[in-house]
Amino acid sequence: MRVYPPKKQTLPHHHQQLTELQKGRIIEARAFGLSYDKIGARLKISGDTVASFLRRFEERGSEENLPHPGRPRKTSTRFDRYLIRTSLADTTVPNAVLRDITNSGVSTSTIRRRLREDNIRKWRAVKRALLTEQQAAKRLKWARDHQHCGREHFARVFWSDECAVQKDSDGQIVWVFRHQNKREKYAPQNVRGRAKGGLLFQMIWGCFVGNKLGPIVFIDGTVNSDVYISILQENLLPFIDAIVSDSATDVIFQQDNATPHVSAKTQKWFDSVMSEHGFTRMEWPPNSPDINPIENLWASLKLELHRRYPDTKTLCGSPAMIKKVLVVRLTEIWWDIHEEVLNRLIDSMPHRVQALLEAEGWYTEY
Repeated sequence: MRVYPPKKQTLPHHHQQLTELQKGRIIEARAFGLSYDKIGARLKISGDTVASFLRRFEERGSEENLPHPGRPRKTSTRFDRYLIRTSLADTTVPNAVLRDITNSGVSTSTIRRRLREDNIRKWRAVKRALLTEQQAAKRLKWARDHQHCGREHFARVFWSDECAVQKDSDGQIVWVFRHQNKREKYAPQNVRGRAKGGLLFQMIWGCFVGNKLGPIVFIDGTVNSDVYISILQENLLPFIDAIVSDSATDVIFQQDNATPHVSAKTQKWFDSVMSEHGFTRMEWPPNSPDINPIENLWASLKLELHRRYPDTKTLCGSPAMIKKVLVVRLTEIWWDIHEEVLNRLIDSMPHRVQALLEAEGWYTEY
């Protein structure tokens, strides 16, 4: 005998009423000629709900709901709009302080509900290198200079950087008020500036070009001009020579603006070797790790370090012993990086330039 599964009982669907703020935005958007579906997508409700409300609005000549039982709303539409403006003016303020600033007399739970009605809630602040207006302007200029460069151009760049690898790291979480979109996520007031520093366990230098990995160098002590020049002389130049001998032309070296990189001594060294080894240097904007693809390589390297060796964060012993273990593990992981990873990083460069243009030199998603 064949047994059929029981029929599922259809539960009654309860429709959530539109808020006064949502109603006002629907009417305003419709006045600009937006379709039901586009309005719904903006407000995260269905197009049918938008159509149903507008139909009732035309029939009644009012946006008010019909009388219904239940506790009356504690806040007015005017207050809700004031609350939203206040929360977005200072995005780091806590809910309890926001309640006091607006002198609302309602609970923090009500404050949260009113903000969520406009799709605003607390999000973790994004960490980025701290930018000034002057630095943002220089970043924007770099993006404009490279906006017509395709993948082929970025595949000829030797991307380089130093990286400090720690056993583990943590930081305070900052939450901000914002809407759920990239524009507000990377707005300056919603980004937590991150300064360089901290306890370092092992410093490394590395580079890559196109889909080819360059050497990884482990540095002991402080990186000054002499140390940096020695790294480039012994590691970068042989790598460039190998790439150029493989028919590469017009190759470019990229570095950030760290003091040892731009010192007079380092500049003089570059002037003496660039012509002989057939490369030029890229002018780099300040505080711009988001547009250097090797930063993603460092992040991947650290992630893989803790994935393969979860005991890394609990390593015991002297700093010298910890560094010795890190050197062995990082060397193994570095040379296991696949060409596809490097290709994806190069593919991302035109998108990074475009993101920087759209952000007008400020923070991007990269």
